[in-house]
Amino acid sequence: MPPASDLALLVPELWLAALGLVLLGVDLFVGEQNKRTVGWVAVGGLLLALVPTWGLAGAVHRPGTTVFFGSYAVDGFAVFFKFLAIIATTLVILASMDYFRASGDRQGSTQRFEGEFYTLLVFTGLGLVLMAASADLILVALSIEFVSLTSYVLAAYLKGNPKSNEAGLKYFLFGAAASAVMFYGFSLLYGLTGSTSLYVIAEKVATVPAPALTVSLALMLAGFGFKISMVPFHQWTPDVYEGAPTPVAAFLSVGSKAAGFAVLLRVVAVAIAPSGLDYVTLIAGLSAVSMFVGNLLALPQRNIKRMLAYSSISHAGFILIGVAAFGGAFGNTGLLIYLFAYMFFTLGAFFIAALIEARLGSDDIPDYAGLSQRAPGLAFLMALFMLSLTGIPPTAGFFAKFYIFAAAIERSPALLWLVAVGVVNSVISLYYYVNVIRTMYLLPPQDPARIQEPAVLRTALWVTGAATLLLGLYPQPLITFARAAALLLP
Repeated sequence: MPPASDLALLVPELWLAALGLVLLGVDLFVGEQNKRTVGWVAVGGLLLALVPTWGLAGAVHRPGTTVFFGSYAVDGFAVFFKFLAIIATTLVILASMDYFRASGDRQGSTQRFEGEFYTLLVFTGLGLVLMAASADLILVALSIEFVSLTSYVLAAYLKGNPKSNEAGLKYFLFGAAASAVMFYGFSLLYGLTGSTSLYVIAEKVATVPAPALTVSLALMLAGFGFKISMVPFHQWTPDVYEGAPTPVAAFLSVGSKAAGFAVLLRVVAVAIAPSGLDYVTLIAGLSAVSMFVGNLLALPQRNIKRMLAYSSISHAGFILIGVAAFGGAFGNTGLLIYLFAYMFFTLGAFFIAALIEARLGSDDIPDYAGLSQRAPGLAFLMALFMLSLTGIPPTAGFFAKFYIFAAAIERSPALLWLVAVGVVNSVISLYYYVNVIRTMYLLPPQDPARIQEPAVLRTALWVTGAATLLLGLYPQPLITFARAAALLLP
C-alpha cells in the first residue's frame, strides 16, 4: 500500500478519476433531452481540477520526486502536461455540446449517448495525464493503452455515419499493430537492463550493446510515432480525422499528440540518453520526412479535416525538432512552448470546422466561400488560426517556431540543415493555409444567409483566439513556466 504522502501528490489524477465516475452517475439521472447537463458538470469539474494542479505548480521549481515505488514522476514536466491536458479537454467538451447534438440529429443517431461522450473525454484526459508522468515501462504501456481504447470509441461515436465507423476501425487496427511493435521494444529494453523503471534503466543502459539498444529504440518509436502522427506511422491520421466527430479529431490532434511527445521525451531523455546513443540523427531525419510528407500531401486537399490532418503530421515534424534539440536552454523550453501554443490555434481551427460542418453539413473548403460576409467573426478567427499554423507574426505559431528553430541552432551546427528544412516547409504550408483565407474573403458566398454561432462554442473559439494572439504578443509568462517545467526529474 503506497503511503498517504504519495496519494497527496496525486490529487489531480484522483480528482479526474472521481469526476469521470460522477459523470456516469449524473448521466443516469438526467433525461435524454438534458444530457448537456453532464457536459456542464464535466466542464465545472475540470476547471476545479486546475486548483489541485496549481497546488503542485511548486514542483516546477524543484527537482521533483517519484511516487508508487518510483513508477510515477511528480515533476515540473508532468505538472505542465497536467495543465495542458485539462485545458484541452475542457475546451473540447465546450465545443462538443452544440456539435454533438447537431451531428447526431443529421446522422440519425439518438442523443442518449451524449453523456457517455463527455465522460469518455474526461477519462481520456486522465489517461493523457498518466502518460506524461509515467516513469516505468509497464505504466507507460498501460496509460497508452488506456488512452487508445477510449480514443477508438470516440472516433467511432457517430454510429449512423459510415465514415465514423470506418475511422474507429482503422484507428483500432493501426493502433493495435503499433502497440504490438512498441511492446516488443519495451521487452527488449527490459531484457537488456533487467528493469522496467526508466531511472534504473538509465543507470544500466551505458553497458548495453549499442545495436540492440538501437533496435529497441526503433521499435518503441513505432508506438510513440503512432500517437504523434509521425511519418511513417501516420497513415491512419487523415482517414480517422475525416471520419471521427470533429471535436474528437481536435482532441486527437492536440491532447493525444502532446501526451505522445511527453512520453517519447521522458523515455528518450531519461532512459536512452545516458547510453551515449546518437538518437538525435534518427529523430532529425524523421522530423524532416514528417514535415515534407505532411505539407506536400496537404497541398491538394479539398476537405478541411483532411487538410488539418496532414497539417498535424507536418507539425509533428516541427515539434520533433524540439526533441532533437532537447538539452539546451532553448531546446528544453521550446518544445513545451510549441506544444502549449499549438493546442490553442489547432483547437480553434477544428472548432470552426466543427461549427461549419454542423451548420452546412460540409467539410469542403470551397463551401467556406464568402464566410467573411456570412460570419465575419468566424472568418477573422479562422484567418488568425491559419496564419498561426503557418508561423506568421504576431501569432503564437510564429513565436513557437522561433523557439524551436533557435533550439536547433543552439544545440548543434549539425542541425542547421533541419532548420532550413523547417523554413522551407513553412513556406510550402503557406499555400494551403492562405487558400482557406482566400476562399473566405475573396470568393462570393453560394448562400448569403448568416451563420449562427452557438454561445457555448463561441466561448471556446474566443478563448482559443485570444490565447493565439496573447501568446504571440506577450509570451513571457509561458516562457517562465516552460523554462522551469522543462527540467525533467533526473
